[in-house]
Amino acid sequence: MDIFGRCQSYTQSQEARAAKLYPYFIPFEGHDATVAQTIDGDILMCGSNNYLGLTSDPRVKAAAQAAIEEYGTSRTGSRLLNGNTPLHEELEHELADFLGMPAALVFPTGYQANVGVIASLLSRHDVVILDREAHASVYDGCGMSLAKTRRFAHNDMDDLERQLAASPSDAGRLVVVDGVYSMAGDLCPLTEVVRLCRQYGARLLVDDAHGIGVLADGRGTSAHFGVTDQVDLVTVTFSKSLASIGGAVLGPENVIEYLRHHARSLIFSASAPPASLAAAYAALRILQAEPWLCRQAVENASYVRRELTALGYDPIPSETPIVSVRLDGMQQTLLTWRNLLDRGVYVNAVIPPAASPRLRASFSTTHTPEQLKRVVAAFAEVGDLMPLEDQ
Repeated sequence: MDIFGRCQSYTQSQEARAAKLYPYFIPFEGHDATVAQTIDGDILMCGSNNYLGLTSDPRVKAAAQAAIEEYGTSRTGSRLLNGNTPLHEELEHELADFLGMPAALVFPTGYQANVGVIASLLSRHDVVILDREAHASVYDGCGMSLAKTRRFAHNDMDDLERQLAASPSDAGRLVVVDGVYSMAGDLCPLTEVVRLCRQYGARLLVDDAHGIGVLADGRGTSAHFGVTDQVDLVTVTFSKSLASIGGAVLGPENVIEYLRHHARSLIFSASAPPASLAAAYAALRILQAEPWLCRQAVENASYVRRELTALGYDPIPSETPIVSVRLDGMQQTLLTWRNLLDRGVYVNAVIPPAASPRLRASFSTTHTPEQLKRVVAAFAEVGDLMPLEDQ
């Protein structure tokens, strides 16, 4: 059997392109936080995770440019060898201090942080218990670790306790949750998760990619629930609120030192570019000095969520900049996405296997009131064109 056979029979993407319902790999130009350029003209960007609008902040861009001048475009090597810089270590110290954790370790991406931590800490003799809606990087790390993987129903604490009780007491156990779930914007009930982990002697890893820079004046989900000192490990990414790319894990110093020498996704990958590290560091300093940025992003999303509810849409409740609108079926999701795009508004079309069909919008501190009203007006027009009872 030819392994390329499945490639030859894959036609869904070409069929979607032919129907003008293909929502992926659109070339975007420009660097404005809220407006992007496409071949069809300017669009209002409501699908980015640029929650604080810092990707176009002059201070962040200047920091990135200065890093290129000092360090060049790349270190062209692993952090273990020639790829480490003072930028890595300064960012680690700043992150640990801001988030109230003992130590931090910077990875090239947030994906690699999750994969590296989980695969390094677990073995085939251990058990990892994760929320069914955990990020794909968590699932991939579990697969690489060879640990026995158990899943619990999304945010269902009774099911989490059942899985903990059913796991061997002599096995190492790790519970993995997202602080904020990216597809819906709902929060993990972290206080209860912490309680159960302590009750059953399990360690806890919180992937807080969408909580950092948003909740608790930017300190994330653990601080939001007041349990920072009870969470064992936190992973973060720089590609959302911190306006860059990269990731990190935060936790006890001895664990960080172990990961420094055992995480394959760190050791066998080139280090993050200096410009990316400098941009993330600058964004972190701005976040600390201007915590109102977090609150404004959430307020912008709350306004849109209220207005969409009044129009008859079904947005999922959230305390974050994410506005996730449930729709009935893949076809209606893609049609609604296309009609919004035709009106100059870009949101993300989410379809299985990522999640049940929905539109995922996200809003930035820098979206203006006029832009938010334009988004609502576009949804209203599409709702009139495609009555919600038919969706």
